[in-house]
Amino acid sequence: MNPAIREVARRTAAAIRGVCVVVCACVIATLTPLGIAHAEPPQGAIVGWGDQVVGVDLSGGFVAVAAAGYHSLGLKADGSIVAWGCGMVECGEQGGCWCAAQADVPAPNAGFVGVAAGGHSLGLKADGSIVAWGCENPTYNYGQCNVPSPNTGFVAIAAGGGHSLALKADGSIVAWGYNNYGQTNIPAPNSGFVAIAAGVSHTLGLKADGSIVAWGYNAYGQTNMPAPNSGFVAVAAGRYHSLGLKADGSIVAWGYNWAGQTDVPAPNTGFVGVAAGLYHSLGLKADGSVVAWGYNDYGQTDVPAPNTGFVGVTARGNHSLGLKADGSIVAWGYDYHGEISVPAPNTGFVGVAAGDFYSLGLKADGSIVAWGDNSFGQTNPPPGGPNSGFVGVAAGGYHNLGLKGDGSIVGWGYNYSGQTNVPAPNTGFVSVAAGAFHSLGLKADGSIVAWACASFDYGQCNVPVPNADFIAVAAGGYHSLGLKGDGSIVAWGCGNPLLNSGQCNVPVPNTGFVGVAGGGEHSLALKADGAIVAWGANYYGQTNVPAPNTGFVAVAAGENHSLAIRRVTGDADGDGDVDWADFAAFVEYLLGPSDDPQLPGWRFFDVDMDDDMDLRDLARWQNAFTGH
Repeated sequence: MNPAIREVARRTAAAIRGVCVVVCACVIATLTPLGIAHAEPPQGAIVGWGDQVVGVDLSGGFVAVAAAGYHSLGLKADGSIVAWGCGMVECGEQGGCWCAAQADVPAPNAGFVGVAAGGHSLGLKADGSIVAWGCENPTYNYGQCNVPSPNTGFVAIAAGGGHSLALKADGSIVAWGYNNYGQTNIPAPNSGFVAIAAGVSHTLGLKADGSIVAWGYNAYGQTNMPAPNSGFVAVAAGRYHSLGLKADGSIVAWGYNWAGQTDVPAPNTGFVGVAAGLYHSLGLKADGSVVAWGYNDYGQTDVPAPNTGFVGVTARGNHSLGLKADGSIVAWGYDYHGEISVPAPNTGFVGVAAGDFYSLGLKADGSIVAWGDNSFGQTNPPPGGPNSGFVGVAAGGYHNLGLKGDGSIVGWGYNYSGQTNVPAPNTGFVSVAAGAFHSLGLKADGSIVAWACASFDYGQCNVPVPNADFIAVAAGGYHSLGLKGDGSIVAWGCGNPLLNSGQCNVPVPNTGFVGVAGGGEHSLALKADGAIVAWGANYYGQTNVPAPNTGFVAVAAGENHSLAIRRVTGDADGDGDVDWADFAAFVEYLLGPSDDPQLPGWRFFDVDMDDDMDLRDLARWQNAFTGH
């Protein structure tokens, strides 16, 4: 360690100790050296993505938002657009689906001052011109991406299902594209407008006097303005619902309410912007945060509060499980079969696994608790002996694998393909993984045993040679992944073209990985530097890793969504917060005897996340604890 940094650290520690003596002598004990060794995994927050409501870091930096049926757009203060989600899901006649290009922002991604999302996407440039994209499919191309000439002088944009709107500086509206319900027929007088919004087939225009004019499709009352029609400052339109932002910061919502998209969450105050998707709504707060409500599939990416203290995550199908440091399990998402209803007592857990419609929890005493769907006996106690001695657990589509402390595997549940029949010799295993209908076991010698592929054989049981040096395994729906000791990943099992979304094509450079997870048709890998690499199917944005892509310590993949635990920067003792104890460990590290910046735990002190520990990190710590 640089001597100068050590000296500054010493002085800072002494100064802060002095402050603490005067202000809060009761916490002096927390300043004793604590070291940096972790008896347990570091804790952090879970970031979930893969659905239209949540998909990127929405904590700040945005100045505008837009949402459509399957994709969302966020405008950053720097003039760039962040896009996430799928756009319109399109399927071919021979099977297989893919995402349209509504979330692919054309280059150069700069100079934007407005965004709009519908069945296609629109971006307004600072020079008054409009960029349109996402109309490549001729079946859904009604000319909505063909901006009328002259493409200049525009001050606002809106995108509907198949039509587009643009507001001119003179207060008139230009409309083009699909007109089956008169949504591009602007009511007279076409003047005095200050804002516009487009639903799938209806249109809203905000007048300078604060009133809203609505026209087009009205089957659900989406063009029937609630009284009083005054005091509005912004408008937004979903598929069949409408939103109006009042000058007092409240939102008025009307029209179709199938998914609660017109039920504005409390407190209905402090909003400065609104946006609407097909069946969901977004509100931008004055503090730069985003509030989302309405349709969210099954909520599998909405982590329950408080989103702290997690040490493990897992996902499958449409639900998610998070393991807390206190031994409790938090479950969220789809719950038709009770798969997120954790049995009491919810304590003492050390591991979790998620099947398609059920869940497993491993207790510290070596027993396994199972709940949810039991159609194939998958939530019955493990067979063949006492429910004890387990050290690991995995859940597939409808079958389970339990790893015993003696290195043997117990399988139970659905066995159509023989996925619970562990091949002999059933010894020497150190890890297990389960796919939809196949099973994987990692041996202590670094080899992988794969079985149960006779019925659905896409190559997922054909471990590539050399079958050696593996340190971790993961199973997706019908593909397999193995992590090598050299940090590379081997993927196999994508032989069915209808199920091949590229999840077996490991991106280059294939090096530096420390963790791996497999989803339905996508794969995730964790880098040693805390970044995540994702590839494969992206129908729901499940491979769009939220920014900033750094600081992650664990990954998990469901059918169409992804989860990761992000470390709390500065959380040296791994308890999920940053406090005096962490600062004590930080100072102890700086004053320690070693000059090796790569010692275990050093990244928890890299406060500014620039991949080193220096005076800038120390300065941030000092500011956090002294205010200067």
